[in-house]
Amino acid sequence: MLTRRIIPCLDVKAGRVVKGISFLNHRDAGDPVQLAAFYNESGADELVFYDITASSDERNIMVEVVEQVARQVFIPLTVGGGIRTVDDMYRMLRAGADKVSINTAAVLNPQLIEAGAKRFGSQCIVLSMDARRINEPGQPSQWNVFTHTGRDPRPTGLDAIEWAKRVVDLGAGELVINSMDADGTGAGYDNELLSAISAQVGVPVIASGGAGKPEHLLAALHEGQADAVLAASIFHFGTYTVEAVKDYLAAQGIPMRRTPRPV
Repeated sequence: MLTRRIIPCLDVKAGRVVKGISFLNHRDAGDPVQLAAFYNESGADELVFYDITASSDERNIMVEVVEQVARQVFIPLTVGGGIRTVDDMYRMLRAGADKVSINTAAVLNPQLIEAGAKRFGSQCIVLSMDARRINEPGQPSQWNVFTHTGRDPRPTGLDAIEWAKRVVDLGAGELVINSMDADGTGAGYDNELLSAISAQVGVPVIASGGAGKPEHLLAALHEGQADAVLAASIFHFGTYTVEAVKDYLAAQGIPMRRTPRPV
């Protein structure tokens, strides 16, 4: 059985890791290079680095910070934010990333997914989706995709499930599904959204947005049918350690990659 992955997320703004609620009211969480080194030693399976205002500021990602982070980790590193071209992807991979994550640029130019997959392989192309529930209470569930979520969320009119299917057809090798409604709340992931997408695609789905306790990660893996769980606040502010979360999930029968502990 494939192990499930625990992935801390570094949302970087102005060179610092931050965490907010529904993309607002950001709280400083530390230095990205130091945190990367910490998670590398703490048993994280992968690490995600998002320059969260690169798209809304219409600027490129901070390459020098990515290079510094990459030097600290020996686990897969995904980098996103402000990646608009295949050359941008190449620059990030050269800087030390193992995968590149695109969101706004993919919506504006879906062929970027296909071009990146052809040049670097689908395993390098991660589609990050920010989705918000739009149905009224009592109506069938529906989610729409938003872009520029770092500072200026913009609705696209794209249905989240249909968009997920399309990007996989174009060559995306992995999907990060972030619930804008749940992000930073600590109230749990949107497992209905996760399971709806997981049932429609044949690539790994990573849950994002809403983790507040280990039970939420378990629910995302079971009810949401996610292949991995991404979390920020519970790790950055010391509520739980990666090791403690893995201990809990392993006790619930979830296969985990374990790092040797000192004797």
